[in-house]
Amino acid sequence: MPRLCLTVEYDGTSYGGWQVQPNAQTVQEQIESALAQVIGASVRVYSSGRTDAGVHAIDMKAHFDVETLLPLSAYREGVNRFLPQDIVVRQVCRVADDFHARFDAQGKWYRYRLYRGRIRSPLHRLTSWHVAGGLDVEAMTQAADALVGTHDFAAFQASGCAAATTQRTLFEVLLIDEGDELIIDVRGSGFLKNMVRIIVGSLVEVGRAKLTAGQLAEILASGQRCRAGLTAPAQGLCLMQVWYEKNIEIT
Repeated sequence: MPRLCLTVEYDGTSYGGWQVQPNAQTVQEQIESALAQVIGASVRVYSSGRTDAGVHAIDMKAHFDVETLLPLSAYREGVNRFLPQDIVVRQVCRVADDFHARFDAQGKWYRYRLYRGRIRSPLHRLTSWHVAGGLDVEAMTQAADALVGTHDFAAFQASGCAAATTQRTLFEVLLIDEGDELIIDVRGSGFLKNMVRIIVGSLVEVGRAKLTAGQLAEILASGQRCRAGLTAPAQGLCLMQVWYEKNIEIT
């Protein structure tokens, strides 16, 4: 059967995350429902990963199979007609029959936004974590550098994580100072449950002088979650990009 891959953007505020679950609306559920209305049959989509409740995405990849191939526009314009305003299919392409959105992914880029204004901002409340007061960005940058490379990130995973191994490779942890906003970009081969949000929470502890860069490196080596910082709120996190070894589109 032909296999297609969607690029999906969504505001995760109103959803219990990507993955279908019994007691909450999810992005996957909305996508599958819209596809079923276009195709005329139920369909299961397989994503490049899971995002938690409240987390956003610009470049979530998800593949699915169809028995009869419609014009590709049907899977974008057609599907978008049945999606709520906070979810959209940005692109669709034909991919190899053995392509897998999750297992073939070579890396992901997540962006976390901190809003540092003295007064909370209603316009930032759904896309940023309000951290009032000064942060030592230089110390945070030094601490972030210690996380780059291949490490055991057990200290930065949430309980209940089902990953077979806690070893991951981070290619970059970059802090971008934009006045009232501090952006933290994290690029890596893959991520554990809540890993980026725990990294951000720990870096904020460094910025507040509650941890030092050296202590963060020690926490990483310890593998003990209880020693790391808090889990940053979900709304500040966005999946920016998922990339693959080569162009996945079949032309």
